[in-house]
Parts: sequence; C-alpha cells; structure tokens
Amino acid sequence: MGFWQKLKKLYMGDVFGSAISEADEAFFEDLEEMLILADVGMTTAAEAVEKLRKRMIEDKIAGQEPVKAALREILAEALTMEGQELDLSTRPSVVLVIGVNGVGKTTSIGKLAARLRKRGKRVLLCAGDTFRAAAADQLEIWAGRAGCEIVRQHEGADPGAVLFDALQAAKARNVDVVICDTAGRLHNKANLMAELAKLRKIIDREAPEAALETLLVLDATTGQNGLIQAKQFKETAGCTGIVLTKLDGTAKGGIVIAIAQELGVPVKFVGLGEGIDDLQPFDAKEYVNAII
Repeated sequence: MGFWQKLKKLYMGDVFGSAISEADEAFFEDLEEMLILADVGMTTAAEAVEKLRKRMIEDKIAGQEPVKAALREILAEALTMEGQELDLSTRPSVVLVIGVNGVGKTTSIGKLAARLRKRGKRVLLCAGDTFRAAAADQLEIWAGRAGCEIVRQHEGADPGAVLFDALQAAKARNVDVVICDTAGRLHNKANLMAELAKLRKIIDREAPEAALETLLVLDATTGQNGLIQAKQFKETAGCTGIVLTKLDGTAKGGIVIAIAQELGVPVKFVGLGEGIDDLQPFDAKEYVNAII
C-alpha cells in the first residue's frame, strides 16, 4: 500500500452517493455538515462550500466526479502556501521540535533525521528533553537507526546547556542540520513556554546566521483540541511548520485544512504509520485525492 493510500477517507455519508445534476441547496448543506464533522472547521467548511457553489453555477459543473474534482481543487488551494519545504539553507541549520506530551515528537525526529540522512545530510540530534525519564535513551536509539550523531547529558540537566553543546559540536564537526528535541509541554504552563524562549535565545546567540525551523508536532486524532494547542504554541513559540502524526488513525483528517487555514502555518510533514519511512512531506494534491 502506498503512503497516501493509508489515509482514511473523510466520512461524507451519502453526500456523493448519487450523481449531482444541479446546485441543489440540500446537497450544499449536507456537504458543509460533513466537512465540519470531519474537523475541517466551520469557517473553512462554509467558505469551501460557497466556492464550490459558485463554480458549479458559473462553470455548469454537474455529475458526481466533476463535482468531487472541483471540491478537491478548492481544498488543495486552501492548503497550498509558501514555506512548505524545510529551510535548510545554512550549515548548520537548526530544527527545534516542540509539542505536548505523547504526540510523537521523538519518533518524528528520528524519522526526519533518517529522511535527511538519505539526502546526504550530516545530522546531529540534541537530546533537549531532559525532563522525561529515558527520553535521551529513546532519542539515542533513533539516532542509531537513522545513522546520525547525538549530543546528550544526564537526566535533569539544563536543556539550554545541552543545546549549547550541540551547537558547538555542530560547528566543530561541520554538521548540516541540528534537530533539537524538547520536553513535552502543556500549552498552559508559562514556565515551560519560557524555557522554549530561552532555547531560541541560545540559538540566536550561538548560531545567529542559522536557518531556524520551529516544528510543532500535533496528534491528528485529537482533532480540534490539537488546533487549540497549535494556536497557543504559535503565539508563544512562533512555529514555522506543523508535523501531523497519526493521520492514518483518524477519519477526521480535515484537521489538516483547519490548521493551515486558521493558523496560516504550513503542514510540512505528516505521519501515516510507525515505520522509519512513514513520515513524508505534505502534498496538498495527494492529500485531497486520498480523503475525497
């Protein structure tokens, strides 16, 4: 099974169950409801349906497949934005990975490291989660799988000190990309958010010219709760992209569209499985083809 074929289709009920011969109001109401139930979000769902209504009338679109194709195009447009690819334009570049507990940060880092290694990048992992027991051990296992280096300290160490060491090592060893793990943070904990700000200051001081990506990892199965987390993290940490994990485990994959539209932050990677290759760059066209 191909990567995108693992993605579950949005539950559209019987909206597309028969040929659509005209711009019928009941159809549009049902479609908007189904999009909302799929976690697309009320505003985005309403806008998408209104655009579809206009296209069907203006372009005289009718029939099940042409209407589906038009909807796919509208949703793909909503998902396409600048900054879709990682900025790794400097040596070293720095990727700071943030998010709450249990969303899959450490495994996503390992998969991303493996992906970059296959592209010929020299990658160094920074075990910045010194709070969770055995977090550094878990990251070291992933470093071994991905074939990259790691900088770590003892449990309870200052995350800023670990990051400082990692940046110094990266410069000395001519590393291409530093990927920094962080402790799982509850988005309402001000002191933990302040620690994120501290890490950014260390990067600004020790690698001021470095391209910096701040990737927020979200669990797709949390739906709208994930969107709330994302809004608060964006305000505090200024994330540049989203990594959406466990997208294969939910029928509410519309959360991708809600995140992109409401945050204005691109979804850069999605996870559709447990394997080391099951983290892929987000592709809007492949995504909408898979869900509709």
